Amino acid sequence: MRTTLCDQLGIEHPVVAFTPSEHVAAAVSRAGGLGVLGCVRFNDADELDRVLDWMDANTGGKPYGVDVVMPAKVPTEGSAGDIDKLIPAEHRDFVDRTLKQLGVPELPQGEQRDGVLGWLHSVARSHVDVALRHPIALIANALGSPPVDIIEQAHAHDVQVAALAGKAEHAVRHVDNGVDLVVAQGHEAGGHTGEIASMVLVPEIVDALAGRAPVLAAGGIGSGRQVAAALALGASGAWMGSYWLTTSEYALSMGDGVTQQALLAASSSDTVRSRIYTGKPARLLKTKWTEAWQDPDAPEPLPMPLQNILVSQAHQRMMRADDPQAVSMPVGQIVGRMNEIRPVAEVFADLLRELEETFTALDELRA
Repeated sequence: MRTTLCDQLGIEHPVVAFTPSEHVAAAVSRAGGLGVLGCVRFNDADELDRVLDWMDANTGGKPYGVDVVMPAKVPTEGSAGDIDKLIPAEHRDFVDRTLKQLGVPELPQGEQRDGVLGWLHSVARSHVDVALRHPIALIANALGSPPVDIIEQAHAHDVQVAALAGKAEHAVRHVDNGVDLVVAQGHEAGGHTGEIASMVLVPEIVDALAGRAPVLAAGGIGSGRQVAAALALGASGAWMGSYWLTTSEYALSMGDGVTQQALLAASSSDTVRSRIYTGKPARLLKTKWTEAWQDPDAPEPLPMPLQNILVSQAHQRMMRADDPQAVSMPVGQIVGRMNEIRPVAEVFADLLRELEETFTALDELRA
């Protein structure tokens, strides 16, 4: 199955995979899709540079991309220490109290890390600068259209730019600003989402753009049938994120095993949309941690990036605690189909097989 997206990005199949794991991203690119590495976890531009060196050597010469988090409005800036001082004491007390109630131990000495600074505008810009020194095919912005100068910088390096949209008017604005691809991300997706479900959103955005840019469907996609549905709605391909979290290549830290246990046990109703992860609405796995933030005595989440700085070490501690009921993980409603750990190549092959079978079955309906 080839669409205009394949020619535009130089890939074999119209499947784009967003993932914070370079191992997953590289495996997807080798399989003929486009692996897109999420960069927000990198506080250090040199670390990102080393990881992209690894990507260059392990994608078999196939294209790959990167995803940055660059808010339209420049949020609070500063060092980890500077930003830390802006967090109210009541929020710190609530986090400490909740972790104690959940029985989450302290991190071992020497394992404490600064909060994730990739939410900062300046850090995201450094990610772009580093990425453009590598042979990337795409820069995506997880929070909409990046600044025009970033789009121009990417185009000067012959790199395509994608932006996520939760409304048709957002998509039109992105393309007016020079974005090459629009990711129509529905309400059921993991991470930052809007209010409109994919079945409604995708054709709305396709019609609003009227062929000005290809559209990728995102949210609720975890099978070949769902990829076929996205194409039937007018999308040029699928953008998949959550579904790769239970692949065998996914490994970022010692706590990934317990997180995968929680994901494997979850149903499609076991997610909640909340601002407690980043400060902006995002869909997360429903756990004792998310329930604690819904308590009437819980404070209101802080704005981005303060909320993520506040909870970053709590996330680290929960991942080390080995309790699947006390983790914090963005994931979409497709989690109900994520029932086993499998290699990326096997997952990808099943997507393509079911996609072909679906179109064959539809052809037979016309006979």
